[in-house]
Amino acid sequence: MGPVVAVVGGGQLARMMAAPAAALTINLRALVEAGDGAAGQVIPDAPVGAANDAAALNQLVAGADVLTFEHEHVPGELLAALEADGVAVRPGRTALANAQDKVHMRRTLTNAGVPCPQWAQVRSVGELADFGDRAGWPIVLKKPVGGYDGKGVRVINSAAEGGDWLTDGQVALAEEKVDFAAELAVLLARRPSGQITTWAPVQTTQVDGVCSEVVAPAPDLPEDLAAQAVQIAERIAGAIQVTGILAVEMFHTTDGRVLVNELAMRPHNSGHFSIEATTTSQFEQHLRAVLDLPLGAVDQQAPWAVMVNVLGSARTDPTTAYPQVMAAYPEAKVHLYGKEVRPGRKLGHVTLTGTDLGELRRRARAAADLLEGQGP
Repeated sequence: MGPVVAVVGGGQLARMMAAPAAALTINLRALVEAGDGAAGQVIPDAPVGAANDAAALNQLVAGADVLTFEHEHVPGELLAALEADGVAVRPGRTALANAQDKVHMRRTLTNAGVPCPQWAQVRSVGELADFGDRAGWPIVLKKPVGGYDGKGVRVINSAAEGGDWLTDGQVALAEEKVDFAAELAVLLARRPSGQITTWAPVQTTQVDGVCSEVVAPAPDLPEDLAAQAVQIAERIAGAIQVTGILAVEMFHTTDGRVLVNELAMRPHNSGHFSIEATTTSQFEQHLRAVLDLPLGAVDQQAPWAVMVNVLGSARTDPTTAYPQVMAAYPEAKVHLYGKEVRPGRKLGHVTLTGTDLGELRRRARAAADLLEGQGP
């Protein structure tokens, strides 16, 4: 009974698709890196294989209604072959390319008239020096492919500091270092037939390049800029014809502009709050969208929602903190991903909703601290 959704990836995003899939009698099948990983622990139909293995992908999509993703690391040529065989790949290969290659993304956004930081593709130290002199030092240097959670990104003060990324024909993406008042994210879902639903912009806080906290809706964001951020995200969705969840990470600059930083075409860390806080979570909405089902309402059920990530732990097993966390913060919703503890690793998150933003932030952080082994 029910449709079959195949998903590439065995991390926490596939894991969190499992509950809404079960509620809707959607059969979720995940290609996982390890059977005992985050998704493999909770999804019964979870073959082990690599995302760049054509045979594994063909086995994954056999009998499935649609193929989707929890990460972008699937070679474009394999997706092209699947599309040629009639597989419904969502988001499609051409849309997903904008999350796989940052230079390609910048070209697409610039051609669509989307406001971005100053940028250039650089192939040599000389080109890097020229860009830095134009944009002003320091600048941000990014590897076009493969970076995430702050990996493959560095701030440099001179061209010489980026020279090691420009050897043997390598290219890099150089961007101005934006002076921002806050970092934002706009999450939306789009069906193949064109229907779009968009959550209100949220504010994200990064620590060492990794998301630490999300506040929904973004506090102190003027209404006109919030509306502009939503319009930009919806323009991008139409321009690239994305299907499923699209997360648009943005800067709210100190001079009152909104600039697009990066894109993700899958459920996103900035949307985890939606599980408890909005009528339809990003995970259910993604499943609806890729199956071309009518999308759910995304109204927020409380004035504020705060999500704090659990990043590493001094505890060998963070679940041992449950008695303390649940006693001290009974309103907190705890999600742990079943991952082996490593320093700085995303092990889970805590979400609180309510009316007092300051108190929610304090209590969410304190609950996460207990799970990280920082509390008494």
